[in-house]
Amino acid sequence: MPEYPHCAGTILKPLALVFDAYGTLFDVHSVIALCERFWPGKGAALSQLWRAKQLEYTWQRSLMRRYLDFSRVTEAGLGYACALLGVALGDAQRAELMQQYLHLSLYPDAMPALESLRGRKLAILSNGSPDMLDPLIANSGLDSMLDAVLSVAEVRIFKPDARVYQLAVDRLRVPMEAIGFVSSNCWDACGAKSFGFRTYWINRAGAPLDALDVTPDYIIARLTDLAALVD
Repeated sequence: MPEYPHCAGTILKPLALVFDAYGTLFDVHSVIALCERFWPGKGAALSQLWRAKQLEYTWQRSLMRRYLDFSRVTEAGLGYACALLGVALGDAQRAELMQQYLHLSLYPDAMPALESLRGRKLAILSNGSPDMLDPLIANSGLDSMLDAVLSVAEVRIFKPDARVYQLAVDRLRVPMEAIGFVSSNCWDACGAKSFGFRTYWINRAGAPLDALDVTPDYIIARLTDLAALVD
């Protein structure tokens, strides 16, 4: 691994930027329109519940050491959300909604931000399993802009376990202190900060900081604010 030069009292530019995928580059709630078509008046609520349960299952499964691919966790979260709202989920609806996860919309600031950050290694580090991530990234057009797409499937545990963040160090061959980690999920940014990365929390909603005794290095509102902080 190349040595990262240090200068006393100086914060040097990151050699690599690693991005969370879901909720950071890709809008998980771009499924709302399809949910609304299936269940009028309940689309937004279902999307919120689906996402919340999807994440909750990753944390619970990590604690129980019962890893399951993110595609199956996502499908289980969908089933729970529908059951809680009292709506029937048919096989065709389930399949179409899961297919929609392969075509999530990019946030409007995602592509311009990545374009502005060329010249250093750019990667995704995601809870997503390759069967979800690979087509999603190809469909979005981001594949040509990334040096690596890293999935927790390699270590079979979900964020914020330290083994997940170590993947970026090992695969990118960049020292921990030279990696900047970018996420719109505060708990993820805090997990990466606890691991040792320089972190950038994309706080689009103006949410309060999670009470985890860890604070991201930078809190910004848009991905396009990154370039001014890393150049």
